[in-house]
Amino acid sequence: MHRQNSVFVLDESKLRGAPTGHTVNVREVRLAAGAEFVVFICGDLMTMPGLPKEPAAHRIDIDDAGRIVGLS
Repeated sequence: MHRQNSVFVLDESKLRGAPTGHTVNVREVRLAAGAEFVVFICGDLMTMPGLPKEPAAHRIDIDDAGRIVGLS
C-alpha cells in the first residue's frame, strides 16, 4: 500500500469555509510510530486498548484429566 505525504497549507485562514472563533483543547498526544501517525486526544475521547504482547490463547491448555486450564 502506498501513502502520499499530506500537503499542509501554511495560511489556512484564507480558505473558503475555514472555521474561526473556536479553540481545540488537546489533552494528550500519542505517537503511533509503526503506523507513522501522530494522534491528538481531545476532550473526553476514549480509545480502545491495544492487544497484549502474548495472546491469552497461549495460556490455555488441556491437562491429563481432560480439563481445560488457563481460562481464569
